[in-house]
Amino acid sequence: MKPGIHPAYRPVVFRDKAADFAFLTRSTATPASGRTVVWTDGNTYPVIDVEISSASHPFYTGTARVLDTAGRVERFERRYGRRTGARTETRTETR
Repeated sequence: MKPGIHPAYRPVVFRDKAADFAFLTRSTATPASGRTVVWTDGNTYPVIDVEISSASHPFYTGTARVLDTAGRVERFERRYGRRTGARTETRTETR
């Protein structure tokens, strides 16, 4: 890598305050507030607070809403009509 053109890649703690969940990873992101946290290994790392993570996202927690797809299909059929059967006409080639 060419020196001096890449951002610093260092360990950072991402903390989801809503779910009381944090994880340590490497990132080029820098915390705006300059806050740090002491991790379980005893080292101090910069911390970035996030609003949502896999611990609080509805898709990962299983609390996602199920949409009424049957209602959507019925509305589509009312609007555009239901097609029954396949096409009956055939093409004949003439040479």
